[in-house]
Amino acid sequence: MISLFVLFTLCACNNKVNKEETEKIAFHTIMHKQFDEDMTLAIIYTDSIKKNTSKIENNFKEAKKYFKKLEPILSTLDVENYGFLNQPNILKVEEEDFTDIKIKSPSGYQVLEEEIFADKIDTTTIKKHVNLITSRLKLIQKNINFDHLKQYHFLWMFRKAIARVALTGITGFDSPVLENSLEESKIVYQSLHQYLSIFENEFNDTSLFEAWNKEIETTLRNLQGDFNKFDRYYFIKNHTHKQLSLWNQTVTDWNVKFPFELALKNDATSLFSSNTFNVNYFADQNQKEISSDKIALGKKLFYDTNLSSNKKISCATCHRPEKAFTDGLKTSNGVTRNSPTLLYAALQQAFFYDKRAGGLEGQIINVVENENEFHTDLKTLEKAVIENQEYVKEFLNVYPNRKINNNDIRNAMASYIRSLTPFNSKFDRNINGLENTLSLNEINGYNLFNGKAKCATCHFAPLFNGTVPPDYKESEIELIGVPEYNDSINAIISKDLGRYLVYKTPERKHFFKTPTVRNSEITGPYMHNGVYKSLKEVMDFYNRGGGAGIGIDQEYQTLPPDSLNLTEQEINDVIAFMKSLTEDLSNY
Repeated sequence: MISLFVLFTLCACNNKVNKEETEKIAFHTIMHKQFDEDMTLAIIYTDSIKKNTSKIENNFKEAKKYFKKLEPILSTLDVENYGFLNQPNILKVEEEDFTDIKIKSPSGYQVLEEEIFADKIDTTTIKKHVNLITSRLKLIQKNINFDHLKQYHFLWMFRKAIARVALTGITGFDSPVLENSLEESKIVYQSLHQYLSIFENEFNDTSLFEAWNKEIETTLRNLQGDFNKFDRYYFIKNHTHKQLSLWNQTVTDWNVKFPFELALKNDATSLFSSNTFNVNYFADQNQKEISSDKIALGKKLFYDTNLSSNKKISCATCHRPEKAFTDGLKTSNGVTRNSPTLLYAALQQAFFYDKRAGGLEGQIINVVENENEFHTDLKTLEKAVIENQEYVKEFLNVYPNRKINNNDIRNAMASYIRSLTPFNSKFDRNINGLENTLSLNEINGYNLFNGKAKCATCHFAPLFNGTVPPDYKESEIELIGVPEYNDSINAIISKDLGRYLVYKTPERKHFFKTPTVRNSEITGPYMHNGVYKSLKEVMDFYNRGGGAGIGIDQEYQTLPPDSLNLTEQEINDVIAFMKSLTEDLSNY
């Protein structure tokens, strides 16, 4: 509730300030004050880690608690510094071009957790990370600004925190050793509860405010128990989605107008729906709205063999809808890698296994000019389209008042690919409450996928690819040690150097983009080289600890090298869950 003392003081200073402006200032003041108090405690407890080694573990947990209290606001107002403080313990490589490559050692709370709870601790290293973290926290405290915040900023912040808990918080993503994710998620919700109380007077419908209080209190009671036994399916279905509904009701109650959309649509009520994502967020900033006519035109181009030099190859040659837009081959004809699915390709930030293309339109250039694929050029592509009178009419309708050009051709094809986000699998229908047909094994498989099996620390729900929620600004690449042959006794790593071939950065050898596991039942064989024929073989590889578990020693392997110790039944359950992600593609 807005403090009466704060309101009285502000009004006394300037009796010309109207009530709306006064409450706006108070909202900033109260939020900033609370943030500042939590930040001070985060700094104190973090700094105490290096000063009192007898209480090092307890002080870390207290420091992390206050960091989690800060998380909803910090991750919204200062994304870059939040990312530094919460990054995984993996070498960071930034490659802008051949002249601007930065190699950065990780730091932050995840790194500190691994150091403190290691079998043998290195106090010098711990002290180094503590100093880096406290310096960054002090910098944030000094420079963070709340003055520009409006109601819609707060609502975006609130929803972002809800999504983060569901998609990374309860998966163990940022508590890699302690697996203290449930307790830390409770702290986030307690923080949200505290900040929401500031806005009590904004609610026209007081019952809506009470509904929020009741829902958060119920959520806090649910976030407890053993990490590996926690029912994440139930949590999202019965809490996250309910909160998204309450959030939309709050938007209406407050009469908030958003200036634009982020990755999640402003009216999304589910994390697993065709209405969840704003596809344009992932496209070039000059991307025009996608229309049904543009998609239909792109689909014709996608299936047209006349666009290739030999008139025999189309996009659909390697991306067949009945194979979930793959081709079922170990490696596609004429190329050295397995054909990736195009489903949900639009909801990522880079393309090809090595991320060499930054957009769908750019990716199409690579295909057109590749001598093993279309083996042509953009001018010839234009000519082939212009010579087709049916295309001429359709382009005039979709792209009026201009000549056919390769930019529009590629945009039409990309628009069709952007439409390939069905979200109509058995799992989607169940978690959205449209049916109740999931087996206990499938539900258990989802919970294992997001828990003990650690799949979701790289394959993030709901896309189950490497595009990191809730900001969706980065599509991750990983080194998991994929072998050249399906041989776990005399294993050697795949000869394909992956991302290294783009910029020749040694620290990026054998790195590949994390693909989606949606529709994996019908997209085999698996891995960039198609080395595994079945999901059982894939799960065995991960259960052993990836490449490290079969004798492939790679310094920069991003996959934890330890065995997951999954039982045969648990492996079968994870596979059952993945099969529940198979979708109806008859409309494509």
